[in-house]
Amino acid sequence: MRVAVDAMGGDNAPGVEVEGAVAAAREFDIAITLVGDTEKVNCELAKHNCKDLDITVKHASEVVGMHDSASDAVRKKKDSSIRVAFELVKNNEADAVVSAGNSGATMAAGMFVLKRIKGIDRPAIAQIFPTLRGKTLVLDVGGNVDCKPLNLVQFAIMGEVYARSVMDVENPKIGVLSNGEEESKGNDLTRESSTLLKSTSLDYMGYVEGRDIFNGMVDVVVCDGFVGNVVLKLSEGLAEAVSTMLKEEIKQSLLYKIGYILSRRAFINFKKKVDYTEYGGAPLLGIDGVGMICHGGSNAKAIKNAIRFAHEYARKGVNQRMVEKLQENYPLYMQQLETLKAQAAG
Repeated sequence: MRVAVDAMGGDNAPGVEVEGAVAAAREFDIAITLVGDTEKVNCELAKHNCKDLDITVKHASEVVGMHDSASDAVRKKKDSSIRVAFELVKNNEADAVVSAGNSGATMAAGMFVLKRIKGIDRPAIAQIFPTLRGKTLVLDVGGNVDCKPLNLVQFAIMGEVYARSVMDVENPKIGVLSNGEEESKGNDLTRESSTLLKSTSLDYMGYVEGRDIFNGMVDVVVCDGFVGNVVLKLSEGLAEAVSTMLKEEIKQSLLYKIGYILSRRAFINFKKKVDYTEYGGAPLLGIDGVGMICHGGSNAKAIKNAIRFAHEYARKGVNQRMVEKLQENYPLYMQQLETLKAQAAG
């Protein structure tokens, strides 16, 4: 299996992407195609000892900037590194795409080139969060600001399949993110989504609150992209703030410094759990192929791990399992949706 890496997308491209790709190829024995300006990419490759690694370069003359609109980036920049990377998957020259570039353009390119899985109206960006009991998958975390109830049901199905196939959760528990656990809470979107989810074969637990993401009470949490992105950015900011505050406190006295030395391993393990680079990127669920979206400021470690996760996603055939699950549930939730519409009209 081969992973195509958008070598020009990140804030520090192509140096970070090349370094991460070389590390992934060496540590995980993954075949990689770096997509971007051949001259610049080869210049970075020359800095590494990688002649024995299965790394190729595919030229792309254009780059999608962070401020480019998603639609314009796909339609006007036809030779952009992100679009060419997805074209490799479409032409069976690669099995997955990893990009630290414009996330909206990455989603648009994936939809335009690979299309969507049958039964999915909108792809979603999913993010793994560390919890007291393991991991929780949250989606959508930024792909769709405005959603309909059916979108959240589709997110739940995709999240359930991902949790089973990639996170190795035997029977994933699903929750809808709301401002309280009571059924009377939430808004029209969450209430209608909850009603639909009750009619599926998923192990739906009802409403969950923000704190439940981290206590591990559920395995998959669904929400619209506006709320999900706030959760994501808040969590990242909190992790960084806690780390900084701890460092400042440790500097306050010699006793604290000695305590830190004695418990250093615990601090290292904690940092590893909350460090986004350990996961690398967020899978783009719902496109008919594999796409992994990374932070624009990703370092080489994040790119390396994103490549590893993308490779694992493709190897396990997660997309095919999503199609099967959608076919199983589609008649049920479509029937329920029509009932809700009729009730609303009445």
